[in-house]
Amino acid sequence: MTHLSRRMALLGGAALLGGCSAISALDAAATPLDTYDLRPASGAVSGRSSAATLLVALPEAAAPIGTDRLMIRPAPASVTYLPDARWSDDLPVVMQSVLVRSISGTGRVAYAGRTDGGPVADTVLLVRIDVFEVEVTAPDTFVAHIDITLTAIDDRTQAVKASRRFAQSAAVPNSTPTAIVSGFQRIIDVIAPQMADWAAGQA
Repeated sequence: MTHLSRRMALLGGAALLGGCSAISALDAAATPLDTYDLRPASGAVSGRSSAATLLVALPEAAAPIGTDRLMIRPAPASVTYLPDARWSDDLPVVMQSVLVRSISGTGRVAYAGRTDGGPVADTVLLVRIDVFEVEVTAPDTFVAHIDITLTAIDDRTQAVKASRRFAQSAAVPNSTPTAIVSGFQRIIDVIAPQMADWAAGQA
C-alpha cells in the first residue's frame, strides 16, 4: 500500500466511526500540522526597466485550490488533501507573495507589491490559478502540476495590456509532504522567473 493509499484509508476509516470518533477528531484537529512555504525565484535583472508601480492582486482560484491544504487528485473527478501538512497560508496568498518577491528580485520595476497596500498602481497584475495539484497517474506514480494565467491591466484605463499562461509539471517520487512540496518548488523555480520577466516587461 502506498503512502497516499494509507492516508486515504485512514481518512475513510475515521469517517465510518461517525459520532463515536468526535473526541478523537477534536484531538486530531488540535494537532499542529507540518507547515510548508514556497521560495521566490526572480527573473533576469537585465532587460527593460520601468519607473512604474506594479501591484499583484490576490490570485483567483477554485475552492478546492484556494485553501491552505496540499491537494491530491487520485482520479479525474476526485480531490483529497494530505492530512498531515499545510501551506503557510491559503495557497493564493502564498503565490501572491512568491510573485511579488520574484518580480521585486529583478530590480526592473520601481515598486512591486500587493494591491491591498502600497502606492497607487500604474499596472495591476491579475492572477488566476487554474491548476495546483498532484495527480496520481498510476500506483506509486505522482506528478505535480501548476497552471497559472497572468493578465496585466492598466490601472488608469482598466484596459488589458497583455495576458499569458504559464504551465509546468514535475514528477514526484512519492506522496510524502516533503516530496510533494519539493516537486512544486521545482516547478516554481522554472515558471516564477518566466512570470517575473513577463510582468516586469508589462510595467
